[in-house]
Amino acid sequence: MRQTLRDCLLDFSPACAALDHWLTRHPTCKTIATYSALPGEVDLTLISSQHPNRRWVYPKVAGNHLTFHHASFLEPGAFGILEPSAGSREVPLQEIDAFLCPGLAFDLLGNRLGRGLGFYDRLLSQARPDALKIGICFPFQIVSDLFHETHDVKMDQVLY
Repeated sequence: MRQTLRDCLLDFSPACAALDHWLTRHPTCKTIATYSALPGEVDLTLISSQHPNRRWVYPKVAGNHLTFHHASFLEPGAFGILEPSAGSREVPLQEIDAFLCPGLAFDLLGNRLGRGLGFYDRLLSQARPDALKIGICFPFQIVSDLFHETHDVKMDQVLY
């Protein structure tokens, strides 16, 4: 059996393969909030290109909160993270069906350890109640308990 380039690339990261499978099982999730990976985070660039029927939106730091935008071009922004270029169209939070969230660690209950500035927790607390929150990580980032705080927003599922 001949393996396609897509299969080879998705095999490289179990989290990418799990996300590819998750997207197939959730066809009604049309607008997906993704992220530009930092070192130590799962890079989802190939996944978005494999699912062009979805609307992929990227975060942009605006003061002490995140906004999401259509991005035809990403450029270094706050903290050196690639984000949508100036003038990109903002997507209202209420239009986002699923949020793919990076983290330093996740536990088996869906708790997430971020980088400490609270950007994702503030954002996710304002998302639609039915919007899915999906943690994305490598297997070594799964821990037994994160001792979460009251303001921490739990993930609906963690893919690794």
